[in-house]
Amino acid sequence: MAIIHSATLTPSKPALIGAWLDGRPWAGQGPDEVLGAYRFDDPEGEVGVEAFLVRRGDRLLHVPLTYRGAPLAGHEEHLVGTLEHSVLGPRWVYDGTRDGVALACFRRALAGEQEQAELEIHEDGRLVGRRPQQVLVSRESGEEKAVAGSAQGGQVLIPHVLDAEAEGRSRLRARCGDLQVVVAALA
Repeated sequence: MAIIHSATLTPSKPALIGAWLDGRPWAGQGPDEVLGAYRFDDPEGEVGVEAFLVRRGDRLLHVPLTYRGAPLAGHEEHLVGTLEHSVLGPRWVYDGTRDGVALACFRRALAGEQEQAELEIHEDGRLVGRRPQQVLVSRESGEEKAVAGSAQGGQVLIPHVLDAEAEGRSRLRARCGDLQVVVAALA
């Protein structure tokens, strides 16, 4: 389960995402609308893994992020930004498509070995409720002609721009209201 703290974040996640997207040539232009998010659990319990579906102008974007309690050495160019979490303290936020912890979560999900995280709300160290999922993620078989082999092999594809469905022998489909998109594939 993913623990969601009753906390204040400065800057907010939408503000942090918007500022980062402003510097990405693939992100397009226009106002940002966060449609929803989903999470995976880091088995070590150290890194937060959360992915957002964002509409920016006429583009639909997939923005996986990781949240860390310390900088990730050698990943300076993948730093989305930092934020202050009123419960956990400073968080370094990275592009999840370049963070090994997030990539491992997506690989396990594509192999059917990990489900999206349940969302538990904690306050003062105790469980106070559960949050319903905004985005539901499910695994599906992809194209048959994809490279055969174990789930441990193959490349994990996690597109930022969702203008075409990623192909592979296994895919993750995200559903948010009437929206259904492939957010990852194992090629």
